[in-house]
Amino acid sequence: MKMLLLGLLLLLLPAGAELSGSAAPLRGPAHASPSTPPRLLLPQPALERGAPGVASARSAEPAGGAGGGGGPGEPAAAEHPHHGGGYRVVQWEWSYVQTPYVIAIWLLVASVAKILFHLSQRFTTVVPESCMLILLGLVLGGVVLIASKKQLYQLDPALFFLFLLPTIVGDAGYFMPARLFFDNLGAILTYAVVGTLWNAFCTGFCLYAAKLLGVIEERVQADLMDFLLFGALISAVDPVAVLAVFEEVHVNEMLFIIVFGESLLNDAVTVVLYKVYISFVEVGPQNVQMADYFKGVASFLIVSVGGTLVGLVFAVILGFITRFTKKVRIIEPLFVFLLVYLAYLTAELFSLSAILSMTFCGIGANKYVEANISQKSRTTVKYTMKTLASIAETIIFIFLGISAVDKSKWAWDTGLVSCTLVFILLFRAVGVVGQTWVLNRFRLVPLDKIDQVVMSYGGLRGAVAFALVVLLDAEQVKAKDYFVATTIVVVFFTVMFQGLTIKPLVKWLKVPRSTNRKPTINEEIHERAFDHILTAVEDIAGLQGYHHWRDKWEQFDKNYLSKLLLRKSVYRKSELWEAYQKINIRDAISVIDQGGNVLTSARLSLPSMASRASFPEVTNVTNYLRENGSGVCLDLQVIDNVPGSKVEEDMETHHVLAGNLYKPRRRYQSHYSRHFMPLGEQERQDREVFQRNMRSRMETFKSTRHKRHKKERSLKKHRGSDTKDEGGDKPRRNVSWQDKASQQLV
Repeated sequence: MKMLLLGLLLLLLPAGAELSGSAAPLRGPAHASPSTPPRLLLPQPALERGAPGVASARSAEPAGGAGGGGGPGEPAAAEHPHHGGGYRVVQWEWSYVQTPYVIAIWLLVASVAKILFHLSQRFTTVVPESCMLILLGLVLGGVVLIASKKQLYQLDPALFFLFLLPTIVGDAGYFMPARLFFDNLGAILTYAVVGTLWNAFCTGFCLYAAKLLGVIEERVQADLMDFLLFGALISAVDPVAVLAVFEEVHVNEMLFIIVFGESLLNDAVTVVLYKVYISFVEVGPQNVQMADYFKGVASFLIVSVGGTLVGLVFAVILGFITRFTKKVRIIEPLFVFLLVYLAYLTAELFSLSAILSMTFCGIGANKYVEANISQKSRTTVKYTMKTLASIAETIIFIFLGISAVDKSKWAWDTGLVSCTLVFILLFRAVGVVGQTWVLNRFRLVPLDKIDQVVMSYGGLRGAVAFALVVLLDAEQVKAKDYFVATTIVVVFFTVMFQGLTIKPLVKWLKVPRSTNRKPTINEEIHERAFDHILTAVEDIAGLQGYHHWRDKWEQFDKNYLSKLLLRKSVYRKSELWEAYQKINIRDAISVIDQGGNVLTSARLSLPSMASRASFPEVTNVTNYLRENGSGVCLDLQVIDNVPGSKVEEDMETHHVLAGNLYKPRRRYQSHYSRHFMPLGEQERQDREVFQRNMRSRMETFKSTRHKRHKKERSLKKHRGSDTKDEGGDKPRRNVSWQDKASQQLV
């Protein structure tokens, strides 16, 4: 949270002030943007601020011009030696609170807009939230432009890449469904690498051909390298836009993971192509040598593999650190946020793919971190990441709309805009169809034509392309203004038009939707069994396929990584016990949700998830327990629907005692700790009541077992004495009750 607040504070820098390191483009060479990049929010006033935190000193400052005169170079104390107007009870301190105040107002406006947006269910089902936020940005930008005659608020690319984008990618990577991602990794890499290269080259060459044919006007001063550069940054699918639109459409998990995985993994291709073409533009196309092309290929391998390795290294560090946080649970979420963010910054430090680094850090660390940290830390990490990602997404789309209302960016050329829209849609569709035809020859579950239509239509562009085009150097790329205006139109068209129409398209094509139902234990067991069967088939056939290598990885993880990164108590816990614990928690939550009754006995045999899924919603758990749960000990409230006077009295006594007699035992204890989250009063009561019940049950069980054992011993002694009296020293054959019955009949 501190990192996001620091980033948001940096969003409000003076319009003419220098930001250390922000003038250099994040994704390009250090001198690609010598001019100060556009800032996100208001310029700061020229007044000097007082020392932070000294409210009395600021309030006691004299009014300007009230004191005696002095030279302009003299300090303020020499200028105003007297109070001039006495002590001021209330003073206007806008210059001191302007930056955080404006940030808070922007976040408040965006949050209220979200609330209003979701009030109308009919409007929500038609218009995606991203479209609404862009429209809100257009309205706010128009108001600011009319009021101040110039656009004061713009999206800063450096702050977008350093603060806004990491929160969204970090949330997506940490909660990425790892099994689904790696099952489709081959298709994702194909679309991300081959598809992005295809779109970039074809778009660039065709735009250059349109320029030669006269479709694009001569005032657009761009050659082949300029169009290839523009094709590289406009062809990549944007992860922010894909997340915003596809999560509302609810397409099936396979389609979502392929399109979203492509938008994450094509970052390496985009970064390399962007940097290579920037360098080619600087040196001039005539000075490019053959070795430079091989360097570009090597750069792609280094950027992609290096970014992935950086993310995996930080994942190992994060898992290892959380292994030792048992006594300081309160800082567990902080380690998760810091190390995932450091993975992103470290990749940027070495000019590697930061998105790949953060994605694989989240995927690699999730299993070990979730097992090491407490349940409260898991909840904190989940909701904090979701909150930060939602804030960042809101800011991005709003300021995309605001940045469009800027007359300085609009250098319009109809031919360039039209050709770009046609080419990116055409080559996206052709690329998806061609690559899918090849992939279906190797996939167990082929992608049909409906899936290909959704994938082609879901190639959305967003803030990444806008930030990259703003970073271009206007002196090197003469057509920068035309490229910026075209990028804004492409982003608006893909996010708004395609975002508005993709949901009706999915419904019309009857694309399978995603379901929120968790797999039953039966499904999990069968899935595990099929995995082992397919691994065995590959071993028998002498193949080393996907299941073979996945089984090898699981063995390596079990023998080495889990021992290194998991706490001993977690590592030694049986998988069967973990599954049993999860089932118990899931069943308890389901029973409480359905009936609202509290079970107080462990003798209840709950139905399986599959059988409960077939229950009608109106089924009362109390009735089900009466019919199927004989011998079940329930709370006094659910014993009978029409209780008698005795039962009512017992109920009242029970709840009065439970609510009052227990509390004084804990009243004078201190619960404060810097290292643990304190338990609530109700939670402490429930825990002690549970411990008391378990203690009494264990004592009863021990006493009963002792009495039973004593009785059995006495019976054995008695039987032994009877045997000696009847049979003397002769051995006696053991006779069962069946034999005795047959002897009596004879």
